[in-house]
Amino acid sequence: MKMYQVDAFTTALFKGNPAAVIVVEDWLDDALMQNIALENNLSETAFVKPMDAENFEIRWFSPTVEVDFCGHATLASSFVLFKDYTRAKTIHFHVKNLGLFIVTQDDDGKIRMNFPTRVPVLQDEFPAQLLDVIDQPVKEVYLNAQAYILVLESEQAVLAAQPDLAKIRQIAELHQVSTAITATDLDVALTAPSQDYDYIARYFAPHKGIDEDPVTGSMHTGLAPLWAEKTGKTELVAYQASARGGMLYCALQAEQRIEISGYAKLYLVAELFLD
Repeated sequence: MKMYQVDAFTTALFKGNPAAVIVVEDWLDDALMQNIALENNLSETAFVKPMDAENFEIRWFSPTVEVDFCGHATLASSFVLFKDYTRAKTIHFHVKNLGLFIVTQDDDGKIRMNFPTRVPVLQDEFPAQLLDVIDQPVKEVYLNAQAYILVLESEQAVLAAQPDLAKIRQIAELHQVSTAITATDLDVALTAPSQDYDYIARYFAPHKGIDEDPVTGSMHTGLAPLWAEKTGKTELVAYQASARGGMLYCALQAEQRIEISGYAKLYLVAELFLD
């Protein structure tokens, strides 16, 4: 079985966020897909099942759990499909609970992904422990279906922040027990305005086997609308300031949709030997 590894949201190897992509004729057993993701030990491994030349189903696994939405692995999967599996100019991912993702590729290789937004809501009340998950003052707290979003005063504060991963795990466990907004445990994102970009961000999900995610496309379906409201812009350039780093081009669309675009770079093609 063939597996690809692709660096997403970058034009250079060893930057952006690496994802594994496996195209299957039929779904593998869930436990086997989870074991493959654990063996890969990347933020996500994507499994893609073709329906026809333009339509695909997709699932994503972190090293420890199946996740409901992963942007960078969708970008990596799109790159692989356009490269080796379809001549279509537009492809459609059919995603459980999230509907249709519409993806196109420009002549220069940029991949444009049309997603539903996950607009965050400003929180007046939130777990007090949330203010202790980083060592920087928190200006505002937002919440969407994916994460608590901590807005910091400056780019420098986001870059300097040291996360307390144990406390982030506790926040996720608390949310599972006491909050009915979403069925999944919550991650934590940091964000602030930036001098060189419209905003920067960092993202933490240690309870899912991802201490700091290099680039998190799904989170920007919430971050970009937040910063669009704050800046009055409908097109924004974001930088996720992990050690690897990644660029995201975000454009708000009609009917609560957003286009998130980026580049990808192929790292390897491998053969899996599965009993």
